[in-house]
Amino acid sequence: MEAEPDSMVHGPLPMVLVVVGPTAAGKTDLAVELAVALDGEIISADSRQIYRGMDIGTAKATPEQRARVPHHLLDVVDPDQTLTLAEYQRMAYDAIADVQARDCLPVLVGGTGQYIRAVTEGWQIPEVAPDPALRAALEAEASQTGAQALHARLAGLDPRAAARIDYRNVRRVIRALEVSLVTGRPITELQAKAPPSWRACWLGVMRPRPALYARIDARVDRMIARGLVDEVRGLAEAGYGWNLPAMSGLGYRQIGQHLRGEIDLETAIALIKKGTRRFVQQQYNWFPLDDPAIRWLDPDAVPIQDVLAKLVL
Repeated sequence: MEAEPDSMVHGPLPMVLVVVGPTAAGKTDLAVELAVALDGEIISADSRQIYRGMDIGTAKATPEQRARVPHHLLDVVDPDQTLTLAEYQRMAYDAIADVQARDCLPVLVGGTGQYIRAVTEGWQIPEVAPDPALRAALEAEASQTGAQALHARLAGLDPRAAARIDYRNVRRVIRALEVSLVTGRPITELQAKAPPSWRACWLGVMRPRPALYARIDARVDRMIARGLVDEVRGLAEAGYGWNLPAMSGLGYRQIGQHLRGEIDLETAIALIKKGTRRFVQQQYNWFPLDDPAIRWLDPDAVPIQDVLAKLVL
């Protein structure tokens, strides 16, 4: 990131610092340093870190990092509970207001693009109650015809939603279809926007692709060394089923396959690394490198002092 004469933020509204980027790029480390320097508190925007007891595989902030900076919206629900996007959005707004009321800086950080966009853009999320029968029918359809065929059905009803949702994320495909089929309107049409009463200053954490992939591999290896297998085993022994969305997430799904004797540990590790690289591609759909609102930086190339010098609060 080259130095620029103007500051990164300006305007009459209070600011929320938003730190985004792909998995393993170093968002949490940078966000903690910024929060320490700026009297900030971190608000997590990660759809997997909401689960209690799922610490290693979701790469939650360490106890040391949490001791340095207050963290919000970690460990919100148990792995067998659901947190809707609307619920997350409300909790995030409450957390932001709470932090601002104490004259501290909210630092919204995470890699879940849907969470970040819903909060920063003020999505008016459709209040469509879950329809268990319809969901079961769509799940059966996915099993019979395949995830890609179900995704193609969504593309026919809501091309914009389909473009944002990976076909492998069957749960999100089903939800988008559910809203469209129940209301007769595309979910993207129903998602009007009402911007919040604060301004977002965007920082994007990125690395050259080879360096990012090396960091992904190293992080997965650290997860295994820290006890990811035992973490997943403990969750299963506590009664959390393998079919739960939380237990079928990246890392937990592959270790589950290993624990059930379907694959060896070496294969599970390789699949986690491969799946994480693929997930990075999906994240960039939410935060493209050419987005003019996002100031992208490589933490190895830009000292923290240079980042802070461009922030005027």
